[in-house]
Amino acid sequence: MSDKVMFYSLNRKFVDEKDDVPEEAKEIIYYGLAIGHHLGIVDCLKVVVSCSRQAYQEWLEYLPEGSVARQKMEGFFTFGEITIFPEHIHMLANAFQAVIAEQTPEFKTLSESFITALGALHREPDVYIMVRGR
Repeated sequence: MSDKVMFYSLNRKFVDEKDDVPEEAKEIIYYGLAIGHHLGIVDCLKVVVSCSRQAYQEWLEYLPEGSVARQKMEGFFTFGEITIFPEHIHMLANAFQAVIAEQTPEFKTLSESFITALGALHREPDVYIMVRGR
């Protein structure tokens, strides 16, 4: 079990062309990209927020028990990772903003960093945030 929880944001994407791909196949790959599929696409992720597993658990305790936001974020403990898509932005940002005033400075900084990452996701809807252990 990892001790660190890392929040990764999609940094860039590229088509993996290490093998010589026939032109017909390239057309399919690029068409797939155009309609939102990611065949043959490599996602490059960068760390935008990180904390210890213990801090992550304590941070989530500020959220109301049973709330949708807390359940979403606690999915990390069940599945080992969670993915945050644009449809989660407002729910999560509002939930963490609502409890930020009662947080310690450490958790306030964590919430502010997470809300900033959510803002970047809002501005670029093709991006997502992956939360996983390391």
